[in-house]
Amino acid sequence: MTRLFRVGLTIVLAALAAPIAAQDFDKGLAAAQAGDYETAFQEWLPLAEQGDATAQSYLGSMYANGWGVPQDFAEAIRWLRPAGEQGIVRAQTLLGMFYDEGMGVPEDDVEAVRWHRMAAEQGEAEAQMRLGFLLSRGIGKGVPKDESEAVRWFRLAAEQGNAEGQTQLGLMIAQGFGVPQDLVQAHMWLYIAAENGNEAVRDVLVKLEISMTDGQIADAQSRALVCMATLYRDCE
Repeated sequence: MTRLFRVGLTIVLAALAAPIAAQDFDKGLAAAQAGDYETAFQEWLPLAEQGDATAQSYLGSMYANGWGVPQDFAEAIRWLRPAGEQGIVRAQTLLGMFYDEGMGVPEDDVEAVRWHRMAAEQGEAEAQMRLGFLLSRGIGKGVPKDESEAVRWFRLAAEQGNAEGQTQLGLMIAQGFGVPQDLVQAHMWLYIAAENGNEAVRDVLVKLEISMTDGQIADAQSRALVCMATLYRDCE
């Protein structure tokens, strides 16, 4: 899978125990948003060392992306792990990515699934998509293949506008993996994925249309427009 570590500083702020700590955190956040990562690091490091999960998650993101510090996946994991254990969704997602890709730690699909599931159950679309991908292929006894469960997670990601989730869902439906084959539904999701920026899917659409009638193609495109117009609430 594509390595996607460039996550923005969009983690929802956790409640901070002391007003001074909140001020320090906000000062770091303002500095980071202005591109002053050195100041952000100086403000967040003491908070992270005191166990503040949000600060730990932000430090982990800085090391993961090399923002103001040398890129260091192992150091990123050192900060992300306690943040993830305290329930910070993006920390959990990044940890899943690291274990999935073997970045800073040995590749471990079981750990990748564990962390992605934590984030996916909290509604994180990226984690839902990646969890679906891991379950769709399966890795032995540790991660048994479960195409039906994979489709469920792909659909949840797709309905949040995740283009890769939409792509994977469309491919599963097109092939009848984990769900009855339905070329119209498959075309709909792949068309939406293409409209959301996954240009590579357009070649798949051309091949899929060879097996479809003009009426089916028109129906799929009509459904896609309704699906997008309703922000993925009406996609049947």
